[in-house]
Amino acid sequence: MTLSFNHETCSGCRACELVCSLQNLKIINPSKAMLRVMPRFPEPGIFEVAICNQCGACADACPTGAIHRVKDTWRIDMKKCDGCLACVSACPENVMMVDDDGMPYKCINCRQCVEVCPRDALSFK
Repeated sequence: MTLSFNHETCSGCRACELVCSLQNLKIINPSKAMLRVMPRFPEPGIFEVAICNQCGACADACPTGAIHRVKDTWRIDMKKCDGCLACVSACPENVMMVDDDGMPYKCINCRQCVEVCPRDALSFK
């Protein structure tokens, strides 16, 4: 299953970003979230969300084989990761993030963003 987004129902509230950072990093900091809510310029009230579509580009770019597939989700094995950040550069959606220690992290399909979205703009299909 893949996370999908419906721009027609998104209000831009960014609750998904808040819950993502809280659930995965234990901080309330939307700038650290593994998805991005962005207004679509110049259309007021229309938003786009950059989400990980689990395409595997990060895994293809990883020289150490630290990114592997578990069911429908690409996951980073931090024991194998050398912090080169090739995966971050390779992400076509720009949603591979770098933590305060300089190590990459990404969406693990925890589903919290879907659960908290008040307008059902996010779903798994």
